[in-house]
Amino acid sequence: MDPVTSHTDYKPGDIAWVLTSTALVFLMCPGLGLFYAGMARMKHSLSLMMLSVLAVALVSIQWYFWGFSLTFSTTGGPFIGNLDHFVGRGISWEPHPSAPNVPMSAFFLFQLMFAAITPALAYGATAERMRIMPSILFLFVWSTLVYDVITYWVWGPNGWLTVMGVMDYAGGTPVHISSGSAAVAYAMVLGKRKDYNHPSTVPHNVAFVFIGTALLWFGWFGFNGGSALAANARGIQTIINSHLSACVGGIVWVMLDYRHNKKLTLIGFCTGAVAGLATITPGSGFVSSSSSLVFGFVGAGVCNLCVSWKSKYHFDDALDVFAVHYVGGLIGLILTGIFAQQSIIGLSYPAGATDVPLGGWLDGNYRQVLVQLAAIGSVTVWSFVVTYGILVVMNKIPGLRLRLKDDEEELGTDMAQMGETAYGFMPLLMRNPDEESGLGSMISKGANENNSALRLNNLADASQLAVGRGSGTPASSGASTLGKGGNAELIRVEGSTTTLNLDLHVPQSDEDENHPRRLPQMTEGPASCQNNRISRVPSRHDKNDYTEDGTESDGSSEGR
Repeated sequence: MDPVTSHTDYKPGDIAWVLTSTALVFLMCPGLGLFYAGMARMKHSLSLMMLSVLAVALVSIQWYFWGFSLTFSTTGGPFIGNLDHFVGRGISWEPHPSAPNVPMSAFFLFQLMFAAITPALAYGATAERMRIMPSILFLFVWSTLVYDVITYWVWGPNGWLTVMGVMDYAGGTPVHISSGSAAVAYAMVLGKRKDYNHPSTVPHNVAFVFIGTALLWFGWFGFNGGSALAANARGIQTIINSHLSACVGGIVWVMLDYRHNKKLTLIGFCTGAVAGLATITPGSGFVSSSSSLVFGFVGAGVCNLCVSWKSKYHFDDALDVFAVHYVGGLIGLILTGIFAQQSIIGLSYPAGATDVPLGGWLDGNYRQVLVQLAAIGSVTVWSFVVTYGILVVMNKIPGLRLRLKDDEEELGTDMAQMGETAYGFMPLLMRNPDEESGLGSMISKGANENNSALRLNNLADASQLAVGRGSGTPASSGASTLGKGGNAELIRVEGSTTTLNLDLHVPQSDEDENHPRRLPQMTEGPASCQNNRISRVPSRHDKNDYTEDGTESDGSSEGR
């Protein structure tokens, strides 16, 4: 970074808003990690959080060295910038032509966050089967050859799509179209998950999805609103549009899902809200509030339909990146070409300005739709083809194999690649092929006195070991036993009865040595055979414990 060399006058409010928006977009990265982690299964969730922060760290370094220069240098050609700003050179207090109201250093930071979150979006399509180490190299290469090139086309001072007059306010093409196309290429190179379409492939933590959505929604106010690069009326209009589109998107998605299963799902609302936000992104600073309702309605409806089609054609986009981000961005760009208004664009111009660009088709500029389509087509082809080529080459290099091995995929990305689990009380479980039973046994490895509680992946994962809910039919034939490991007892699947009985001996002090702590005994089977007893885990000073019906026992029951 260069020192201050001039005394250009800026409005402090403009700088403060752009820096605040930078922080909001940064917050979207851990929000995305939580959103993806909740949508994935438990044994893969931590790796998705890891990838979201890795993207921030690695892309930040790439952006400082050459990314910003390739994307926003003012003397580049129509295709790509140059290295005028290599290693931060020339990034100073002077304004950039694309952001005349703030210092170039503030513009550098704001655009950095866009570059960081874009590749992280693509990882959702390849969740649960992707190795982490090759993805680090992929971040550097993809950001340079795909994101920087596309963003220069759309937002660079001399980019060919900029010259054509493409309308993309906050990242429909460089963020959503590019990441969605890359996600498809990545998913195709890796192939489907081993257990694709298995009942266990459901979100493991809806609360994470909710929190992640809240952070994304909150951060999107800076993502779209900050793209005004000033604290002005157009920025306010952008935030209004973004919020309304998200609200409509969430409601529409819930209603569409309700048609099929008669349930109002939180997952549906969160997904619809994100679809609405992705759809309004390119047009948020070009359209009116009434038009934003159309963006949310159409975007959520089409994205919901694409999720259904994805299931029908067995395309393993694990977390619906293509259906939500690519399709949402595509719909948003087309609608922007139709609904963009000169009056909204003029909110960032001085009163009485005569050089305000014309809007879209409804303003009499039907050619704008053709420009939008050209942007969609060119960005889609570039992102998909280059991403596919990068991945194929990487996959042939020793040590850069992209996909997990079969046993690693079954174990889970978190334990196989990181040696950690999202929930600290889960022991490492692995199958014993020598077990005579049909499912083999699950043996707890490395369990100890302080880490001996068994954790099932989620209720759907339990179906691999347990009875199909409500049917009385075992999920798989044969019997399954969880052999002792540490203090974990066993899980049996025999006929139509599943038993979970964990006896943990975790002494709290010397005086508790002979008083083991117990987890609840749970027995699931036919209604006529159920004999459930759910006991409260006692604390050190409890003398009574409670049965399921709330009555007290004197603590002298068998096994205490």
